Amino acid sequence: MNKPILKSSILIIALAMLSSCGSLLRQSYQPTEARLGEETQSTIALKSLPEPKEKIVVAVYKFTDQTGQYKPSENGAGFSTAVTQGATSILLKALENSSWFIPIERENVANLLNERKIIRSSRTQFNNKQALPPLLYAGVILEGGIISYDANVITGGAGMRYFGTGASGQYRQDRVTIYLRAVSTSNGKILKTVYTSKTILSQSLDGGIFRYVKFRHLLEAETGVTYNEPSELAITEAIEKAVQSLIVEGVTDGLWQLKEARESVSESFLEYKKEKEMIPQTDIFGKRLDNRRKHFAFGASTSSLLYQGDYPDPIINTGIEIGGTYSYTPSLAMNLNYGIGKVATQYYTTNISYLDLIANYRMLPYDIFTPYFLAGGGFVTENASSRFDFSNTKFSKVNVGLGFEYMLNNSVGLKGAVDYNYIFSDALDSVEQGKYNDFYWRANVGINVYFGNDLEGDRKFEYGKTQK
Repeated sequence: MNKPILKSSILIIALAMLSSCGSLLRQSYQPTEARLGEETQSTIALKSLPEPKEKIVVAVYKFTDQTGQYKPSENGAGFSTAVTQGATSILLKALENSSWFIPIERENVANLLNERKIIRSSRTQFNNKQALPPLLYAGVILEGGIISYDANVITGGAGMRYFGTGASGQYRQDRVTIYLRAVSTSNGKILKTVYTSKTILSQSLDGGIFRYVKFRHLLEAETGVTYNEPSELAITEAIEKAVQSLIVEGVTDGLWQLKEARESVSESFLEYKKEKEMIPQTDIFGKRLDNRRKHFAFGASTSSLLYQGDYPDPIINTGIEIGGTYSYTPSLAMNLNYGIGKVATQYYTTNISYLDLIANYRMLPYDIFTPYFLAGGGFVTENASSRFDFSNTKFSKVNVGLGFEYMLNNSVGLKGAVDYNYIFSDALDSVEQGKYNDFYWRANVGINVYFGNDLEGDRKFEYGKTQK
């Protein structure tokens, strides 16, 4: 291995360490002092809620793990539970942070009653007749728990290695679900039930080199970092979101009241209602399911043709295309395209035009960026005397390929595609020799402008109403 290659390899490893593992290099390898618990985004949202007209006394007897799930590992499940067993404490802290509730001790009420018994006994022994104040009683009991923990909801990764040098990354998402309900102590009626969910992310990045730099001299180096989102923080955030949901839903249903009625249109309430209205268009990963496109589209693009026929040394030539698109569903669309171009080699050149009817299958129809498969057929003809000379033989063809579309907004999309066009004849270039028919490769880049009605099932959301 010469010096330039060695220097390049060392540079690659250095860049990998600085970029992908920057967070690792910033870590302290010394003992640290205890610190206050972290606040999540849900904590901030919970504390920003408007004040209640009167705080609600609530009791929580237990809010536990009901999943029975053990922590997954590469060697099988162990005896450690996948989620915390102290969810009751997390819920009580969330109730306190909201400033809407007065939580009272019920999880270990036996300890409380026993301590009060000791106090009364001691006072009797010392002739202290002062009575203990009565215990608070709750108007509402909060029930529920962690009802689901789904491991490996989505996994993936990517990597590349070349001559012993490379890097890779992997990720995994788990999902935890919380249910919370408010029960009236006066009649046992379930006042409100809400549920929330939170994904838990784990990811790893690593890179390394394994090369012989010279005879009997081996260079080996590797680095990496793994991040596992703390499940306790994820559960805390989900519980806090459930408490926020219970408050807002309760105000909306008239179960409890705000200190000032005008606060019902505060930013925190409006953001919650907007999020709730988006639920029908949101998948389990929080990704928006928006059809984006309308039924019809007009497209224009530039194309490049690489002809393969009976003449050697092909040359890439450019052309233009125009066409229309009709989307049957968010995933399936039909295109009718007309294009003009030129096929040429070092020894042969001619103008052609073609008409295609193509079916597109969009793999991610609800995303801003979607790749798609295309397949179709049509015909191609030589324009001998002029661009609009269609008097020559028309050759039928089929084509298959791949493309992509990136939506700038719900009306305009950028597109690109590459496809293979097989002609059912060997006579397009007026020469028939060999056992293979003529064909050409086509690449195009262009724009689609959508118009007309929204696709079936598309929803448009505005505050206070949902239209279909």
